[in-house]
Amino acid sequence: MSNGNKTLFAQRRDGRVAAMQFLYAWSLNKPQNLAQDMHLFFESQEKPREHYAFGEEIINGVVENIDAIDASIKSLAQNWEFDRIARIDLAILRMAIFEMTRRKDIPPVVSINEAIDLSKQFSSLDSKRFINGILDRLKDQLGRDARKAG
Repeated sequence: MSNGNKTLFAQRRDGRVAAMQFLYAWSLNKPQNLAQDMHLFFESQEKPREHYAFGEEIINGVVENIDAIDASIKSLAQNWEFDRIARIDLAILRMAIFEMTRRKDIPPVVSINEAIDLSKQFSSLDSKRFINGILDRLKDQLGRDARKAG
């Protein structure tokens, strides 16, 4: 992996972490003014806001498509009550589903692997299996090669 790819990977990872944190907080207390809330959130991060541009894209995409994303989660989370899904797992699932369904430049397996990594770092031991199961079902429904962008 070249230095440019490592930098992009690190920025995307940082962006995903920031997006997950924001979406978790957003799920608990939706702000009156999303843009203002995002401004305050990104100001509190350790790197300049531009570093988190990918995360900001994810946040906006999830919020704009929340009804469709949540409908997908409800249909894919067999035998699970939506309201019983841990909020951190919900934030991770929402991000991954947004990427898998709306970001054709990212191979679905990358989104799945990133979601599993986030769940290992920020959630319970059981959440990685739960998240993987839901995202794997979605991957099978996408109708495209899961290992390729586009």
